[in-house]
Amino acid sequence: MRKALCVGINAYPNGNALHACLNDANEIAQLLKKNSDESPNFEVLLENDVPDKATLRSHIAKLFSGDCETALFYFSGHGFLNELGGFLVTPDFTQYDEGVSMNDILSFANQSKIKDKIIILDCCHAGKMGSPNVDNQTTQIGEGLSILTACRDNESAIELGNGHGIFTNLLIEALKGGASDLLGNITPAGIYSFIDQALGAWYQRPVFKTNITRFTPLRKVKPPVSIDVLRSIKEYFHEPTEEYPLDPSYEYTNTPSDKHQLVKPYATEEHIHIFKDLQKLQSVGLVVPCGEQFMYYAAMNSKTCKLTPLGQHYWQLAIKELV
Repeated sequence: MRKALCVGINAYPNGNALHACLNDANEIAQLLKKNSDESPNFEVLLENDVPDKATLRSHIAKLFSGDCETALFYFSGHGFLNELGGFLVTPDFTQYDEGVSMNDILSFANQSKIKDKIIILDCCHAGKMGSPNVDNQTTQIGEGLSILTACRDNESAIELGNGHGIFTNLLIEALKGGASDLLGNITPAGIYSFIDQALGAWYQRPVFKTNITRFTPLRKVKPPVSIDVLRSIKEYFHEPTEEYPLDPSYEYTNTPSDKHQLVKPYATEEHIHIFKDLQKLQSVGLVVPCGEQFMYYAAMNSKTCKLTPLGQHYWQLAIKELV
């Protein structure tokens, strides 16, 4: 069982209202509910514009209670930092009682029996989550916990003009497939890498903290190449460093029915099938032609192709039947 709590708060009093947070939480909730093939994913509780600290704290406590496989907390709203630590600001905030303490959220997660816990924060000063607290005391990130935040503890989280925060806008693209690995899995680490590269050095810097022994997919999408094609890598390459010999019979256009110069041996169905698989593997960086820029010329000029270092990695996984 997997459950997620998504919270967005726009309705802050005294001119502190935000505009993108409800959109952020709504879209993240919709993406988490189902994988791209419409199979069920997280059971999502969407709680927007929670009225006060007690309500938000209660929802967080319930999220991390019980004993299930995965619990995910997503928050978009105001964040606050003072000498006592970081806070998720609630609409009933007052001075010295700004909202739910990040340290309390960390305690809920650390004490939880749930195997995998993910906290994703899109708010100012979010990077304070899981950082040392007062008097340089160490704040421990418990086993099975991953934290992904929009910015460092001394930075602001910016809203875009498209109705989303800059961080959540990238998070949405990551969950739609931008952060997918070759198996179609989208993990917290993959999401961080995707967002980190997209933001660059001059924007707010995302933060990723984790204490895990395995990566749990947050969502699954259609792989860029089918699993059958990926597994075929061990059939075409018997050793990870060997080269696969090609010739014109692998190129499907090299047939008498096409009006151009033909080269023997002519295309065969078996070789065409293999060559299309090799081209798919090339498209995701697992195979490269040897001595030519394109696979077409490697075939027409009877050259070879070989596995890239990443291709050799997936060859090992295929041999061990891990894919």
